[in-house]
Amino acid sequence: MNFVEISHMKKGFDGLHVLKDISLSVKEGEVVSIIGPSGSGKSTLLRCATMLEKMDGGSLSYLGKKAVWEENGKCVYASRAEMKEIHKQFGLVFQNFNLFPHYTVLKNITDAPVSVDKVAAAEAKERAETLLEKLGLADKRDAYPYQLSGGQKQRVSIARALALQPKVLFFDEPTSALDPELTGEVLKVIKELAAEHMTMIIVTHEMQFARELSDRIIFMEQGIIQAEGTPDEIFNCENERVREFIGKFQG
Repeated sequence: MNFVEISHMKKGFDGLHVLKDISLSVKEGEVVSIIGPSGSGKSTLLRCATMLEKMDGGSLSYLGKKAVWEENGKCVYASRAEMKEIHKQFGLVFQNFNLFPHYTVLKNITDAPVSVDKVAAAEAKERAETLLEKLGLADKRDAYPYQLSGGQKQRVSIARALALQPKVLFFDEPTSALDPELTGEVLKVIKELAAEHMTMIIVTHEMQFARELSDRIIFMEQGIIQAEGTPDEIFNCENERVREFIGKFQG
């Protein structure tokens, strides 16, 4: 079964078509990286897939449950009750961390499971402490975000997403706000998740990382998917535009 199914997704802002016609599906345990130049629609795709932005056209399903579909040329969203269940299926890690500055690391991680999913406080705390241990942050549980490095903040935001036990994890350029030396520690965590067969969709500009980690790579430009394939297929692609783009990153 496809964990995520996007069909003919469209999205525009002020008459500008940012997503023109996007279709993609992601199977259980698959890691899909999305690459492409700035302004190609990658982040908008993630924001529509996680329903932070409303789609203008197309359909979206998680684990076979329809979240969005089209009727009479307009997008219809599932009922609030259905949407609550669908939202539990995925997590999103932002490029700018989006941690609550006035909460400790532990509270940042336990807040949503307790307040949104109604998980018992003791269980939420246990989940959080297990994740902090796993991500090498056990000694930071009582720290506040301002006391952390960028790499530590991003690992906390990954822990926060994982605390809700999603089936699918989206990453929107998870290392773009980090210094090169801190990038490695975040990529290491994502590699460990891949080894555990976590289903992931990653917007990234880290070409070598995408090549090593992905089952599939999608190249987006001008609101459409220009090329899609295995890392070997994309990195040895005949498409001149893809070659040119990848060449810039490989020096």
